[in-house]
Amino acid sequence: MKIWGVIPARWGSTRLGGKLLKPIAGKPLILRVWENVMQAELLDGVIIATDDERIANIVERSGADVMMTPPGFKCGTERVAYVAERLSADYFVDVQGDELFVEGWMIDRLIADAKETKPEMATIAAPLLTESEYRDPHTVKVVCDRDGNALYFSRSPIPFLQKSDVNRLKHIGVYLYRDDVLKRLAELPVSPLEHAESLEQLRALENGIPIRCVVVDEAAALFAVNTEADLVRAEQLLSRKG
Repeated sequence: MKIWGVIPARWGSTRLGGKLLKPIAGKPLILRVWENVMQAELLDGVIIATDDERIANIVERSGADVMMTPPGFKCGTERVAYVAERLSADYFVDVQGDELFVEGWMIDRLIADAKETKPEMATIAAPLLTESEYRDPHTVKVVCDRDGNALYFSRSPIPFLQKSDVNRLKHIGVYLYRDDVLKRLAELPVSPLEHAESLEQLRALENGIPIRCVVVDEAAALFAVNTEADLVRAEQLLSRKG
């Protein structure tokens, strides 16, 4: 089974423009993400897919493989699908460029599960630790069925807890796609719920593509870099780690 890792890296961001080149503890965010992804042992290769020369120049100088993509893609899935049209693989793993704290072993765990279960699509989820995360629209929540497949993703607090507590999960921005499913997804129009929530994974659910969720308890403290406050928090955390 051949599996490529792809990091979609666009310049524009509605919440934090140019964030992928923002320095965190002395190194651009996109480079830190790439270094972590490169630690995965079950990937056959890793490529950064970007439409921005500034990003390409920085990462190429550090030794990363880069593929330039056209501008105008609506989401990272479409950018990864562009790469999939030019590379041969059974599966592609999409690691969002702002997922600073995703580590190689987490990707390996997702891939190991896929080798056993052969999903059309899969992703990583982790326990929600705090009430503030549960309420934060920047933290995407997911509700799963008994078989571990996603029922829904939302920026809203889900599930609504009226009578009893249940395990609350957040979504980590790592996706695994079977090659044909990825290409099909990229050809589908933006779906209503995807547009409403600004969550690309909802396009899959709205079109009947199941998403398997691999729960990684050790990823509970992870957060993506979406805002200036996240940058400061990440800087402090990495500085403490040295």
